[in-house]
Amino acid sequence: MINRRLFAGLGASLAASLVLAGCGESKPVETRKEVIFSILSTESAQNMQGYWTPILADMEKNTGLKIRPYFLNNYSLLVEAMGAGKTDLGWFSNQSGLEAVRRSNGEVFARTFDPSGTDGYQSVIIVPKTSPITGIDQLLTCDRSLNFGIGDAKSTSGTLAPKTYLFSPRGIDPETCFKTVRSANHQTNLFAVANGTLDAATNNSTSLALNAARGQAQAGQVRVIWTSPTIPEDPLVWRKDLDPVVKEKLRQFFLTYGQGEGPEADRQKANLKQLSMGGFKPADNTHLLPVRRMEATELLSEATKGGDKAKIAEAQARLDQVITEQAALEAKSGVPAN
Repeated sequence: MINRRLFAGLGASLAASLVLAGCGESKPVETRKEVIFSILSTESAQNMQGYWTPILADMEKNTGLKIRPYFLNNYSLLVEAMGAGKTDLGWFSNQSGLEAVRRSNGEVFARTFDPSGTDGYQSVIIVPKTSPITGIDQLLTCDRSLNFGIGDAKSTSGTLAPKTYLFSPRGIDPETCFKTVRSANHQTNLFAVANGTLDAATNNSTSLALNAARGQAQAGQVRVIWTSPTIPEDPLVWRKDLDPVVKEKLRQFFLTYGQGEGPEADRQKANLKQLSMGGFKPADNTHLLPVRRMEATELLSEATKGGDKAKIAEAQARLDQVITEQAALEAKSGVPAN
């Protein structure tokens, strides 16, 4: 049975595609010769569809598979869609990707990298360029006079990072600190701060760079007053039970796309640049260790604030486990963990 909630926000053509793909019993991928690829809409679905269309066309051509796109800006519904077998793979944020691995039979197989060569990005808090707020301490007076924008609950840079690195260490709950707290995607928050609807909002360095690179004005109308430590690039996640032949076709496509020299590689690089991507690198679930550590740190902070000794001990054990795993990975690879 089709879960109608998953079609919220989709255009008619995309919804129709998903209905056709999802009607009746789920067929093996090797029989239907198609996969449904979910795409996290960090801005409007219409914009994201335009940026991804040439890449999806190349994916169809190179793999011989029919690629059905699924655009949605609700992180949790993307996780649910994979768990329900309505999507086969997708481009996730780190935290929603972690949820897909935990709850939706997902598995990280690749991750993006930035075309500049910088490995990772930052969560930021922005204010209007003309705002009298010049520093983070002014923002966090918590007199409930300011309107604040935050990300989706499962957004790494929009919610988890600012909570872990900024609000929780100071014992601040945004809901009681600000006059209003509104949840939206990065583009919506950027536009709202630029036009003065919001006094401040979370965002990320990639979103601001893309806005400027596309010749849009909003990035020049805001000012960054806080920057987080570096966050790992976004993962690609597929279902563990996806046909191995199909997995290999997809793996080869992503890991070679936009790489090399020549006119074709240059065309592919131009497609990726629209999304601030330089391409894709192989990855596995260990890619999510830094976000697991952020999550565990936040849980320990919440437990400590609550004062329940059992919950504090449980949260500390969870954090210790992640730290141990990171140390083991670092020792094995020789590369410092984020």
